[in-house]
Amino acid sequence: MANTLINREFYDAITNFDRSEEAQDYYYQVMNTETGRVGANGRKETIRDRILRVYAMLFCEDIGAQPGAIAGPDEVEATADRLYIGAMKLDPSHWYRMQHHFPVIDDDNYDRFAALVIADLNAGPLRDAAVNEGDMLLVGELDPLHMTQEQRMNQQVRVIGGPSGAQEEA
Repeated sequence: MANTLINREFYDAITNFDRSEEAQDYYYQVMNTETGRVGANGRKETIRDRILRVYAMLFCEDIGAQPGAIAGPDEVEATADRLYIGAMKLDPSHWYRMQHHFPVIDDDNYDRFAALVIADLNAGPLRDAAVNEGDMLLVGELDPLHMTQEQRMNQQVRVIGGPSGAQEEA
């Protein structure tokens, strides 16, 4: 059920969130949908929980996230600057969070940013670019904002996404 809801319509709702009440309504409807699973805390799991768990697994393990944990505002904010599309640069066309106009990630929008990344990998332009052009989401080292351009270009990166959704070391 979760995979059918994390689709292009959901991606479009996230990208139009600030411009449309209908997009906001659809976003909240999907995020609050129960998956049919019960979490470790005995509470029914929602799409929001699943997205934040996947985000933590893909992007937060090396900052101390526990296996199976849900990413919170601090984890998402700490990792958002590490995401690049196709090249390790901090210009708006390659730096994922700026390309999608998330200059600040906080308690109000961290789950929306995580949902954007996961929806983009599943059904958005990032998935289309991976399938058609070979552009992937790159995950850089922990502090790209304080690196020189040379350090950014030589950092260790992981590739996330692609047609199969596999991770590779780059």
